[in-house]
Amino acid sequence: MAAGSDYTASIGVVHHRDIGGFASPASDDDSGGFQEKHAESVKSPESVQESGEPKLQRKLKGRQMGMIAIGGTIGTGLFIGSGSTLADAGPAGALIAFLVMGSMVFFVCTSLGEMSTFIPTSDPFNHFATRFLDPSLGFAFGWNYWYSWMLTVGSELVACGIIVQYWLPHLTGAIWSVIALAIMFLLNAVSVRGYGEAEFWMSALKVLAVFVFVIVGILTVAGATGGEAIGGRNWHIEGAPFKDHIVGILKACIVAAFSMQGTEIVGITVGECVNPRREVPRVIRSVFWRILFFYIASILIIGLVIPNDDPNLVSASGAGDVAISPFTMVFQAAGAAWAAHLMNAVVLVTVLSAGNSGLYACTRVLWVLAREGKAPRVLRRVTRRGVPFWALVFTSLWSAVVFCISLAGNQSVYVFLINLSGLTGMGFWLGIGLCHWRFRRAYVAQGYDLNDLPYRAGFFPFGPVYACTLLAIIIIGQGYGTIWPKFDAVSFVSTYLAIPLFLVFWLGWKFVKKTKWIKLMDIDLTTGSLLEMERNGDIEIFPPPENAGWRKYVRWLHRKSD
Repeated sequence: MAAGSDYTASIGVVHHRDIGGFASPASDDDSGGFQEKHAESVKSPESVQESGEPKLQRKLKGRQMGMIAIGGTIGTGLFIGSGSTLADAGPAGALIAFLVMGSMVFFVCTSLGEMSTFIPTSDPFNHFATRFLDPSLGFAFGWNYWYSWMLTVGSELVACGIIVQYWLPHLTGAIWSVIALAIMFLLNAVSVRGYGEAEFWMSALKVLAVFVFVIVGILTVAGATGGEAIGGRNWHIEGAPFKDHIVGILKACIVAAFSMQGTEIVGITVGECVNPRREVPRVIRSVFWRILFFYIASILIIGLVIPNDDPNLVSASGAGDVAISPFTMVFQAAGAAWAAHLMNAVVLVTVLSAGNSGLYACTRVLWVLAREGKAPRVLRRVTRRGVPFWALVFTSLWSAVVFCISLAGNQSVYVFLINLSGLTGMGFWLGIGLCHWRFRRAYVAQGYDLNDLPYRAGFFPFGPVYACTLLAIIIIGQGYGTIWPKFDAVSFVSTYLAIPLFLVFWLGWKFVKKTKWIKLMDIDLTTGSLLEMERNGDIEIFPPPENAGWRKYVRWLHRKSD
């Protein structure tokens, strides 16, 4: 109790001394203007929830957030689609592509972590863009994020039916898709604990699968599984270690970037985290090691075991191709005849996890949009358990419509919709980088001390600049195959339609609401901040844990900047 009391007292002192929303860091003359400037935003119904209205509940624990963050990096893009990078760039080229894209995702996550720890919110994409850039950009990012994940949930329903038909080919896949939607809906409707606990165990299974894969792969390369030692011979065949040089690496970079989508969901869970001050930095700090192990180690094993000219590497692209996924092929090389069944089960869990997370992300983003007057008010209603129920129903119905489109046999429309959702993920990450750039500049310009940030991203400003540059290249270059060697108008439109759609959301809301770009000194850094919540008693204050020795040697990644 004494430690907790001392810590609470110290937090209060920090508030008064350093955080300008409570006592401006600028001159006395400026502080009054600052408080006056933000008085309306603090009282506005678009900024603060009505008193007495049910709210989201902070019931996500540290172990759940940790596993959600891990599970967000492991999906069908790794289990099935990663083999195409080996075919496009060779083993060394694929490894470089994942290293480059992994570093980009790392900086995106640290940028998101700094802002989300400072201002915990369930919709960082809309909320941060609204506060740090332009409210119309927040509107566009929010709705684009919603429809992207809504379409993804619909596609995961289709995948569930295909996967189960691998074992039960005589039963229609639609039955299993409906069951999958019911499971996802119930997990999200019960409480945030239901979602968190389900994700914890599904993520644990995926982590175990990758861990076993890496161990089996190492043994296979060494010849310890009964076959001939492979060693590095697949790095010396035609097309290895590099294939098509820089062009091949660029192709692999695009695939690698898309396979890592979903890592940003941890930023949404901050709004329901029990202890964001401790758990968010802890989760973000683990991103580097998760990328290093799950992606880099997996790609290295695949490149050592499988020749880059294996035709199955190009063929495997969707959930129905699990029998020829690179993971299955490595297990088979180790003599595991049951490999296809194992990976089919793992991919089924992966698809359910992606759909579950997508439904969760959609409902929270939609709920925040409704609170801010950017979506119908009925969607802001929350159950006594803290679940945005009507936002959940709304999203589930639209995901079911996407699934029904595929069921009706109109595959061209279905593929068009799914392609539409692909580019938006890159746009969110680009938005995170831009928001972090503006947040940090405003924080310094308004006189705050960087040492008082609950979590401080390292390598600023290099991190967001590096990430935004790579993302811009990927967004522009991802449709090169629709232009060269032959122009395909339909594919070109479906690949890039997300860009004009984003512009419609952005410029349409800007025209209707007459929004303006927010100046650095006008950015509100106090309303809804973690420090304000702690001081007002909205979030329980926990005493800082003893620093574990194993964490100290990675602290330099996050505390040294400028």
